[in-house]
Amino acid sequence: MSPATSVLVVGALLAQLSSAAILPRLGYPLHPYHAVHRGPDAPGGFAVASRTRSVAPTEEAAVPTDADPTYSASASPVPSPAPAGAFWQPAVGSTWQIELTGIVSDTTYAADIWDLDLFDVPQATIDSLHAAGKKVICYFSAGSLEDWRSDAATFTAADKGAAMEGWEGEWWLDTRTANVRSIMAARLDLAQSKNCDAVDPDNVDGYGNDNGVGLTAADSTDYLHFLADQAHARGLSIGLKNAADIVGSVLDKMQFHVNEQCIEYDECNLFTPFIDAGKPVFHIEYPETAPTVAAEDKSQRCTAAVSSGFSTVFKAYNLDSWIETC
Repeated sequence: MSPATSVLVVGALLAQLSSAAILPRLGYPLHPYHAVHRGPDAPGGFAVASRTRSVAPTEEAAVPTDADPTYSASASPVPSPAPAGAFWQPAVGSTWQIELTGIVSDTTYAADIWDLDLFDVPQATIDSLHAAGKKVICYFSAGSLEDWRSDAATFTAADKGAAMEGWEGEWWLDTRTANVRSIMAARLDLAQSKNCDAVDPDNVDGYGNDNGVGLTAADSTDYLHFLADQAHARGLSIGLKNAADIVGSVLDKMQFHVNEQCIEYDECNLFTPFIDAGKPVFHIEYPETAPTVAAEDKSQRCTAAVSSGFSTVFKAYNLDSWIETC
C-alpha cells in the first residue's frame, strides 16, 4: 500500500469514528440543477432530481479527459499543506457565469468568474479566460458515480450506493471509502494540471437523500474537510454546494458557496454566514420561463438577492450559455 493510500485509509477510518451524526433536515427541497447537461433526448430529460448534475458528453463535447496524458484516476502523493494565502479567495459581490452544457465557445461575457465542467472544458478555454483576467471554477461531482466519466471504471462495487432516482447511469457514492477519496484526489490533480483556480464539488449532501450507504451529515462534513485540505494543498479554492445543514461545520474550510433557488425555497438566510465571513454566495434561480424571465419575477427575486449580498444569476435548467443577472 502506498503512503498516499495509507493516509486515505486512516482518514476513512477516522471518519467512521467521528462524533454523533448531525441529523439531516427532513424534506430538503429538490433542486433541478441536478439536470445539468441533460438534453431533451437524454435519459431522464430535465426532470427534477436532487442536486446539480453533470451529464454524459454529447458528440460535440470536448476530447475525453482519459486521452489527456496529464490525467490519471490514481491520485499523486498527498502534497504538503499550502502556505497561508496560497489559494484564491473570491470577493463578495463578484460577477459570475456558470456554463456546463457543451463546449464553451464564447468567453466574452462580462463575468469575473466562470464555473465550467472539469472534464469537458478545453484547456484553451481556461487559458483564454485567464488571459482576459478571469478566474475559473471547475465543476465535478464529488458524491456520485457517473458511468460516462473517463474514470468511472476505477470505482468499485463497495463504493456504490443507491441509484439516483430518475437519473440513468448515476449512483450515490460512499464518500467514506479510501478508494473514492483517492479518485477524488486524482480529480483535484486534474484541476491543478488544468490551472483551475477553484473547484465546485457537487452532490456532497447525500445525507439528505436516499443514498443507500447510510451517509450522515457528519460524514459529509468529514468528507468536505478532506476535499478542502486536498484542494488547498494543490493551491485550489473550494466551495460548498447547497447542503444548508452543514454550513456551520464547513464554513471555515470553504472560500465560497454555490446555491440554487434559495429565494424560491425561502432559505437564503441559511447561507448568509458566508457573506458575513467575507465569502461570496454564487446564487442561481431557475425561472420557469427560461430562456426569458418576466420583469416582475426578476425584480422580486433580485430585491431579495441583492439585500442578501448574493451574486445572483438566472439560468435555464440545462445551464447553457443563457444568463440574466440582477
